[in-house]
Amino acid sequence: MPVSLRFHAAVLWLATLVCAVPAHAQPQNGTPPGIHQEVDRRAAEVNAQVIAWRRDLHEHPELGNREVRTSGMVATELKRLGLEVRTGVAKTGVVAVLRGGRPGPVMALRADMDALPVTEQVDLPFKSTVTTEYDGKRVGVMHACGHDAHTAMLLGAATVLSAMKAQLPGSVVFLFQPAEEGPPAGEKGGAELMIAEGALDAPKVDAIFGLHVFTGHGLGTTGSLVVRPGGIMAASDRLAITIKGRQTHGAQPWSGVDPVVVAAQVIMGLQTIVSRQMDLTTGPVVVTIGTVEAGSRYNIVPEEARMTGTLRTFEPQMRREIHRRVEQTATRIAESAGAVAEVRISDGTPVTWNDPALTSAIIPSLERVATGGFDPNVAPTTTAEDFSRYQEKVPGVFAFLGINPAGTDPASAAPNHSPRFFVDEGALVTGVRALASVTVDYLHRTPPAAPPAAASGP
Repeated sequence: MPVSLRFHAAVLWLATLVCAVPAHAQPQNGTPPGIHQEVDRRAAEVNAQVIAWRRDLHEHPELGNREVRTSGMVATELKRLGLEVRTGVAKTGVVAVLRGGRPGPVMALRADMDALPVTEQVDLPFKSTVTTEYDGKRVGVMHACGHDAHTAMLLGAATVLSAMKAQLPGSVVFLFQPAEEGPPAGEKGGAELMIAEGALDAPKVDAIFGLHVFTGHGLGTTGSLVVRPGGIMAASDRLAITIKGRQTHGAQPWSGVDPVVVAAQVIMGLQTIVSRQMDLTTGPVVVTIGTVEAGSRYNIVPEEARMTGTLRTFEPQMRREIHRRVEQTATRIAESAGAVAEVRISDGTPVTWNDPALTSAIIPSLERVATGGFDPNVAPTTTAEDFSRYQEKVPGVFAFLGINPAGTDPASAAPNHSPRFFVDEGALVTGVRALASVTVDYLHRTPPAAPPAAASGP
């Protein structure tokens, strides 16, 4: 953002803060001289421990709502720091509170702890060999999305900030969240349950910040940071379609209604919604079918075919329109073939919406610590995050941290959720510095941050 625009934005927010927020939340004289250097020094001192935590977590991954060992280790380390620790939040979540040396605003920092049902293919001394039952199948378990790094970095930030407690005008809430990837079938979990069980309430959180390691998305080498105001990650909705036909002999398809053929036509028809029916200049749209199941024998036309998929959007109106057109396309294609389509769309996570004023306020904090490049207006990504649930309640910012080793082409790096996903541990110290620096600067209100009010959304 140009300097002139930053200046005008700062003036507007100063006026808003003076009129609308309590005295303890109004801007301070600025971050004290030398405090950034202390953050950097303490982050460097704890870095070896952060790496050790990350490796331990990587070797012992646990799926959502089953993070028993992980949360136990987290709680033990937080209690060692003398924090107020609450366990069993949203099943296996941990909430810790650090109260500063004098009154002030409350900043929350969040990390997710769950792993994925993925069999690791990266040859590491601390490679995961864990297996478990998932969805009726025996699967490997791997931190294939970097949540081990998130947890370790937040423990590192808690260590840094605890040592600076007397200098902090306000409080910090550390949220270690289970089940970001989604709870098991039939269970509740994740950010929504953390909020329902009071994670943002005691003390009342004014703003929240989260950081995610990533291999692509405009990121450069290890230690790069990117952010953007507004929508940075997509809304994600789950789609399930059942095509009901009429079973018959595979040698006589005309005597029944083939749901497999209808399902194929529906899949192709859904893609025309994106390519021919939506105005893509208003925002990206994705319609993906991820599973198709039908039949039990090679020579039988089955009774039904089932498919599931995901819908990704960035605009509320487009989200509603996509829902309408998906149902219309599937039901009418099925009807034309004499079949019936049952369409179920489950609202998933909303858009991860970075509060523009708060984003502008913390850009200097991120830019200062980025060691591999910085972009304050990166393009949005169609991946999704339940961090957006917190942003529905309080102003929040979600940023990305680059983890690609030097010389790696981001386009060829194994993406998040891949069995070959790899974290360059050189990025961890940058993540700790980012979490701690954003917090220190927010609590001192330099530059001015958003008032403690609910996020408005896109």
